[in-house]
Amino acid sequence: MITNSIQQESFLKKVFRASWRGCQTLRVLGSSFTSGQRGMPRLYCGGARSGDRGGPQVKLKRLLQYFPESFWRYNLVYLLSNAPYLSAAAIGWLKLRRIPIVLNQNGIFYPGWYGGDWRKMNTVMAAAYHRADYVFWQSEFCRRAADRFLGKRDGAGEILFNAIDTRHHFRPSEMAADRPFTFLLTGLINAHTGYRVASSIAGLSAARGMGLDCRLLVAGWIDASTLASSQSLALKLGVAAHVEFSGPYTQTLAPKIYQCADAYIMTKYLDPCPNTVLEAMACGLPVVYSASGGVSELVGPDAGVGLAISENWSDVMKTPRAEDIGAGMVEVARNSEAMGQAARSRAEAQFEITYWIDRHRDIFRQLLEERA
Repeated sequence: MITNSIQQESFLKKVFRASWRGCQTLRVLGSSFTSGQRGMPRLYCGGARSGDRGGPQVKLKRLLQYFPESFWRYNLVYLLSNAPYLSAAAIGWLKLRRIPIVLNQNGIFYPGWYGGDWRKMNTVMAAAYHRADYVFWQSEFCRRAADRFLGKRDGAGEILFNAIDTRHHFRPSEMAADRPFTFLLTGLINAHTGYRVASSIAGLSAARGMGLDCRLLVAGWIDASTLASSQSLALKLGVAAHVEFSGPYTQTLAPKIYQCADAYIMTKYLDPCPNTVLEAMACGLPVVYSASGGVSELVGPDAGVGLAISENWSDVMKTPRAEDIGAGMVEVARNSEAMGQAARSRAEAQFEITYWIDRHRDIFRQLLEERA
């Protein structure tokens, strides 16, 4: 088992977070709100940022392509649980002015991964969770986790998985690949999540020891210390020639990254609803994954291999044994065609972005009309 220490927040990050939260409160108090109407929703996202680094930024970037953000004259507030920047006072002011609040609820703070005051952070998060007019939980796991750590919610909401463009953007490659069977790992990797890379390298070594000609491609943002330790581990296990780090990429280039692989590997512990798994499935990649958190809900019974692991909120980040990861890799490689087709079909049926946008549009319209 490969473990990693719990997440610690630096003093500077705490100061920045507090300052940013204060700025958002001032913005709310100084905004010129517009009343509910039947026209286009004008969102304010509570200080959350869109971009290419990590799931929350990507999710917001996709949403804002359809609904413009207005920082000073908005008629609806859309919040991400990963970015709890609005204070209770700001939320209270919005409620007083009858500005609808929609919350996208992902993960929570729990003792196994957060080294700070996780109870305090959950209290901050709970302010929006309980006062939002509507909540989109990213998975059933997200709802269970929120109810346990934030308190049972009494209000409207639904489970709505994250989404991708399966029709024009994330699609399987149409070219035959002449390469060893390639497993892909993507995302934002720091010291806290570096165990994803370490466990995947260890699993690769085990799979090669079982006779599978395979390689590992790691793409995304990876900090220097994690990169160095990962390269050192690959050398130690004798698989350095079979591990490639390709560096950061944008969402525009993301499909090509997935099309360079044959399968995806996700060993993150208790991951609520990773965008990367959906992107991989849309590109026809079966998934080898730690069967914890919400990933099992995404992959289903036919699109990959789940590796059993116990769930405990007090455990630090942990992974299945390297031998089990390797065996999962071998199984996926042997059944990659059928699993890949199942992954693509499941992505088209459940994670296509048009449905995700339609549900947002319906809820936005409903809330605005109620206040017109």
